[in-house]
Amino acid sequence: MITNVSLISVWVKDQDASLAFYTDVLGFEVGDDIQLGEDFRWLTVVHPNQPELHLHLTTPGPPLSDELQDSIRRALDAGAMPGVGLTVDDCRATYEQLKAKGVVFLQEPADRPYGVEALLRDNSGNWMVLVEHRDFDPDSLTREQVERAE
Repeated sequence: MITNVSLISVWVKDQDASLAFYTDVLGFEVGDDIQLGEDFRWLTVVHPNQPELHLHLTTPGPPLSDELQDSIRRALDAGAMPGVGLTVDDCRATYEQLKAKGVVFLQEPADRPYGVEALLRDNSGNWMVLVEHRDFDPDSLTREQVERAE
């Protein structure tokens, strides 16, 4: 029986640069950092409040085909890869803190029916969402609220 999600892979351009971004900028900690042979580094980060969930920071390489590796690199370069969602206790304050550290934001904090969210890019071009959740009833949303959230 599946009990939880423990690993999510995030494609990155450079593992060392991404490790610095996720730890120094976002506040994650090193999970595993193991060199497996000449061509593969198993690198994960964890958030101190959720150490059971590892983000696997990985670069495109074998056993993926050359074509797929190139496709992933192009998608990263275009900023077209989805990343992860991060829960925050104060989206506007976190936005200001990360912006001061040079993080590129695609969307400033905005009110949504489910809370406040902001969109950013990591240093590889993956988009990430910061969400300050609030209780809401999806069935009570008006058409206008749904359209504003899109």
